[in-house]
Amino acid sequence: MQIETPMAAALSHYLDLSTQQMKMTAGNMANVDTPEYKTQGFDFEREFANALHKPVGQADSAQIQSAEVEGLVSRPDGNNVSMDREAMQLAKTQLQFKTGVELLKREYSRVMDAIRSESK
Repeated sequence: MQIETPMAAALSHYLDLSTQQMKMTAGNMANVDTPEYKTQGFDFEREFANALHKPVGQADSAQIQSAEVEGLVSRPDGNNVSMDREAMQLAKTQLQFKTGVELLKREYSRVMDAIRSESK
């Protein structure tokens, strides 16, 4: 039997988006020395809000709207990856992920408490 609450579904998508953000940040860091490479990113808050407005089960993190990050200074080789920015982005995303995991643990603990109280 699978138990899914609306909160668990939202948190699951939140964790998926956090994972996508970490992958994108890692990709930017890996391309720090690639000539003409442009930093990629996406609006985490907008993507999460879009997912919350979709019916449960229809949110798909594989369809995020990634784009070149505007406003970054390019080096002479055309690359605009800033390791400082990416390190900050990675730290922020790690905190988001840890928060999401903790909230999901609490949600499942709440569900298990409800199941236990019903069985008494």
